[in-house]
Amino acid sequence: MVLEGTARALLRRVAAEQAEARVPSLAAAVLRDGAPVWSGTRGEVDGAPPVPGTQYRLGSITKSMVATLVMRLRDEGLLDLNDPLDKHLPGTPVGEVTVAQLLSHTGGLTAEPPGPWWERTPGVDPATLTAALDGTLKHRPGRRHHYSNLGYGLLGEVVARHRGVPWHQSLREEVLEPLGMRDTTTRPRAPHATGYAVHPYADVLLAEPEHDAAAMAPAGQLWSTLPDLCRWAGFVARGEGSVLAAATLAEMREPAVVEDGDAWAGGYGLGMQLLRHRGRRLAGHTGSMPGFLALVWADPADGTGVALLANTTSGLRPAVATDLLDILDACEPVIPAPWRPAACDTGLLELTGPWYWGPAPYVLRLRSGRELSLGPAGGHGRASRFAWREDGTWVGLEGYYAGETLRVVRRPDGTVSHLDVNTFVFTREPYDPAAPVPGGVTDDGWR
Repeated sequence: MVLEGTARALLRRVAAEQAEARVPSLAAAVLRDGAPVWSGTRGEVDGAPPVPGTQYRLGSITKSMVATLVMRLRDEGLLDLNDPLDKHLPGTPVGEVTVAQLLSHTGGLTAEPPGPWWERTPGVDPATLTAALDGTLKHRPGRRHHYSNLGYGLLGEVVARHRGVPWHQSLREEVLEPLGMRDTTTRPRAPHATGYAVHPYADVLLAEPEHDAAAMAPAGQLWSTLPDLCRWAGFVARGEGSVLAAATLAEMREPAVVEDGDAWAGGYGLGMQLLRHRGRRLAGHTGSMPGFLALVWADPADGTGVALLANTTSGLRPAVATDLLDILDACEPVIPAPWRPAACDTGLLELTGPWYWGPAPYVLRLRSGRELSLGPAGGHGRASRFAWREDGTWVGLEGYYAGETLRVVRRPDGTVSHLDVNTFVFTREPYDPAAPVPGGVTDDGWR
């Protein structure tokens, strides 16, 4: 739990948002180490403050959960992210778009399905939805980020075809139950908030309609509670091995596309929205359906996160989420964990220390086990961690060298000659003439 002063500052920010943005009701929570440490509500639902069990609509946060199901299929070998949609959902006029492009909203599909505004009208079955598509892509697949609710309707059907059950049944069995999210449902159950539109020029409300979105449900159907949304935030930050491998979750959080060009404040991974804020790299998703707004952000670096639910069509200011994180950081900054020696392969100590790529100094460090890190001594340039492989090489885990091979090349007497990182030669001295530097080193040496 947080200190009393922190709690008051957090509650004041939520109260100000509810009053100033004229939100009928608002429920928010902040997390540390993947678990909630504070929650608060303002406003009323049916004449009383919302309770922990009060449901709100999640909107597009649903997409992250559907994406988790797709990644489970990938990990089971049932599909490849580079597969065209037609391989798993044949007969659509957009079958050339890949699974990865649908997950990251880079397939070039239209944002909304054909027909009346799907969020405010009863949905149609998958066959009717696909039959209405004309196959027209708004952009060349892979060219740019173009958010597509339609794409997630199609992904939900891919899940259903593979599992042989509706996507939401698969979600409950494979994701929600293991995470303890028992109050997350496809349709509202009591108690739940009514979704409202707030008149722009008067303090009056208009109830928004709510329907089963059917084939479009994977784009934004789910209802949930604040405690359940905190469980989801904890999963985004810390993972749960029974639901998804840690490496797969990390893959979902990697930026596949940037939404805002050179600024790179916001991006999208595989079913995850990404946000950079004051040194944090947050993953999660926002949600919007008529009458409801929701969001969840989590920082996997330290497990800090925020979850928020509101029953209003518009008006909630996005900064409220990051403001809550800023208040938590300002009032109760994270105390660094104590340094402790790591269990590592001391036989690799001879590799550590300075290396040179041409004239540029780098430092190789030994991490836990046999993991290595190689980065520029000055802090600017290509850096990566490398994981040991059974064949005696290392593979890059991130950055420019992700997926590339690091080899330790030894002389006939067993001493280390140089490092080969995907043809780049790193030597113990700048352009060491005793090492096989590509192109050779002039006999004149340094002058």
